[in-house]
This record gives sequence, structure tokens and C-alpha cells, in this order.
Amino acid sequence: MPATESRPPMSKAEYVYSVLLDDIRSARIPGGTALRAGEVAKRLGVSVTPVREALRRLEKDRLISYEAHHGATVVDLGEEALAEYYGLRAVVEGLGARLAAARITPGELAGLRELHAAMADDAACGRNDRLGEQSMRFHLRIVDIGGPAFLGAHARSVRDSFPVPAGASLWLDETQVKAQLEAHEGILAALEAGDGETAERLMIAHVRRAGDYRAHR
Repeated sequence: MPATESRPPMSKAEYVYSVLLDDIRSARIPGGTALRAGEVAKRLGVSVTPVREALRRLEKDRLISYEAHHGATVVDLGEEALAEYYGLRAVVEGLGARLAAARITPGELAGLRELHAAMADDAACGRNDRLGEQSMRFHLRIVDIGGPAFLGAHARSVRDSFPVPAGASLWLDETQVKAQLEAHEGILAALEAGDGETAERLMIAHVRRAGDYRAHR
């Protein structure tokens, strides 16, 4: 039998971090919520030590802050942070699209088209709850192609820095789905044509449109 790949077990601190990160990013723990180490430890069945380590990592991620007499609090990101987040995403992912147009392979393009086709099929069948995750994969795959050295990692870091509630996804809005899929089609056409300028312009407009949608919700 072939040897199976072994993975190191997740540490307790890593476990706590992953749970809290998911809770914050999904807004199950909303901005402004105080995180008491003892309460978190009790909920997750661990000691206080790994919780404190996880909180330090979340502070480094700028997702929590420490205030006198309040302890750790989830950062409450307002309108200015929202605009900055989508502006930064537009620049990074737009650059990724421009670079990808110059280096994408037929196999990579086929993979993107397959993912896009799956999204179109899900949209046609009313499975809109799948579209947000698929769209993120579509965007990050393009950035990975354009900037495999560190741009892809940077794009993920930007996305991880801002909690986006699942219910806030524009892909759940039927009035938005067609336009967003058409934007993906345009980006794919530009990538296939090797037109980096157009790919960047379309990606920037696409991301900014998502930001405008969130801002007016």
C-alpha cells in the first residue's frame, strides 16, 4: 500500500486561532465584542494559555485590539475600512489579472473556465449559496497565476483582514448574479487574449462594484 502523507497534529493554540478566526470572519462574533480568555477557554475545552496565544495572533492580524480595562475586543471596522479593503483588493487582484494575462497556460485557462461553468450552472439551479466561495477561488486562482511568488499570499492576507458575513455576499442577490458572471466572462476573455490592460481594468471594476454593493447595504 502507498504511504499516506502524514500531517502534524493541530496544536491547541492553532485550533483556538482557527475557530476564532472563522467566527470573526463570518461575523458570528461581531465587531465590538469583548473576548474573555477564560470564557473562550471554557467554550473550546482548552486552558487559558493557548487562548492567549491565539489572541496574540489575532491582534497581529489586526482583527482584535487590546484596550485598558476591557481586554481583547474584536475590531469594529466601519465605512472607511470597508472602502480601504475593497480599494486594496481591487489594486492587488487587478495587478494579479494583468500579470496572469501574460503567463497563463492553456491548462490554467481551462481550469478557470471549468470553475466559471460550475458557477453558471449553480446560478441557473438557484444554488447561490455556493457562489461566494467559488468566486473567491476564481479570483485567488487568477492572482496565483499572475503572482506565484508572493502576490497570491498577499491577496489572501488582504481578504483575511476583513470579516465578510456570509449573508452579506452579493452572490445571494439575484439582481447581482448575472452582472457578476458577465464580469468573470469578460476577465476570462481578456486572459485568453493576453490582454493584461483589459483584464486589470475589468477586475478592478468588478471588485469595486462589490465594494459599492456592500457600502449601500
